[in-house]
Amino acid sequence: MSWSADFVPGRVLVKPVDASDEATVQNQFRGQGAQEVGRIRQINVRILRVSEKAEARVVAALSKNPNFEFAELDYIATANLTPNDPLYSSNQWHLPAINAPTAWDSVTGNSAVLLAIVDSGVQLNHPDLSGRCVQGYDFANNDADPSDDNGHGTSAAGTTAATGNNGLGMAGVTWGASILPVKVLAASGSGTYSAIASGVNYAADRGAKVINMSLGGTSSSSTLQNAVNYAWGKGAVLVAAAGNNGNNLTVYPAACANVVGVSAINNANTITTWSSYGSFVDLCAPGENIGTLSNGSGYVTTSGTSFSSPLVAGVACLALSVNPALKNSQVVSLLIGNADDLGVAGYDNYYGNGRVNAARVVTSAPLVDTASPITSVTSPQNGASISGLKSVIVSVASSDNKAVTKAELYINGKLTASSSTGNFSYTWNTSRLQTGTYQLQSKAYDAAGSIGLSSVVSVKR
Repeated sequence: MSWSADFVPGRVLVKPVDASDEATVQNQFRGQGAQEVGRIRQINVRILRVSEKAEARVVAALSKNPNFEFAELDYIATANLTPNDPLYSSNQWHLPAINAPTAWDSVTGNSAVLLAIVDSGVQLNHPDLSGRCVQGYDFANNDADPSDDNGHGTSAAGTTAATGNNGLGMAGVTWGASILPVKVLAASGSGTYSAIASGVNYAADRGAKVINMSLGGTSSSSTLQNAVNYAWGKGAVLVAAAGNNGNNLTVYPAACANVVGVSAINNANTITTWSSYGSFVDLCAPGENIGTLSNGSGYVTTSGTSFSSPLVAGVACLALSVNPALKNSQVVSLLIGNADDLGVAGYDNYYGNGRVNAARVVTSAPLVDTASPITSVTSPQNGASISGLKSVIVSVASSDNKAVTKAELYINGKLTASSSTGNFSYTWNTSRLQTGTYQLQSKAYDAAGSIGLSSVVSVKR
């Protein structure tokens, strides 16, 4: 499948406003000579068929119609690939460059982390991905076979997640993540924005924690942005290639909000001559002469931001392997906050916030907190008599492996006092208490939501 234009002839994407009546929406379509032929359900974007050469007119008319949030052409994205060197499997300078070997001393990946490769598909039976791929989908051809008929997606998947230490070929950044192949690019290496949006939504619905998009187009798109926002709202970390235009032409989805855009550097730690750059770049990573997988169970050395983006996606997978409970915003902060600054000091349009550093990200990722706080009522003592006393000082002491966020005192099961610190004292007015036994107990909480409960202290009046 190929197109001579930069959009699909005879196709328009449109989103009704939430309050629009469906009958009205369909009447508006018919009034423009348009027919709804598909729908991106998660973001309510409709795919319309219109007469060729009428696309711009329909977009202009529906864009002004108050029943619609936006209307746009269905643009085409392409794989961000710049092939150059002949096949060989030993060129993996990029892994030490991002400190992956040091990160592997702590973690090599976790199958509970689902990584979506939104691309041209994946060779599911490649020996270096064996047993790692789960069932995906092909949005380029609308079938359930996401096999790679181009090779680009397999190379992107290998850069991110080829199995390491298995005596075969090469290693990716994360050796354990489960791989969800989502085919949105046809055999030609190009694909529609509607297919990409559908693929991103699908990956989010399947529970993908990291979504890599080694593809891009130069046209902005509300459909793409809506799909990205949907996936972000589902908790996914989205990473995309900045493009290989060698200029500051904006590339999407890398330039979409909630996407980490990645430019390419060479082994001299300078931006490559062909890497795109601009204010949409968040990070940089090696992208020149990258050894990775190829279709046909082989290996290839290739270049492009298509292979910079997967390196960042792989590091995101490592962070989530350390702590699967991390929010996507926390993972992005870890990626950006632990990057190695390149170029001029601070952020710049060529290197973004710097080169991704796997070891620093893994070291900085907060560990899963499974330890409950320890708490006790330290006074009065168990069995003490408080007869004749008008007040009693009740002391609570609490501790945690990280920090206590709240402590509480209960008397006879009723919440009586609390504090934002683990240690506090409460003056208990006992002057009007009836004769009997009173039970004192404390609870302590930490940031992970774990609760510690003290032993009961009984006192007599």
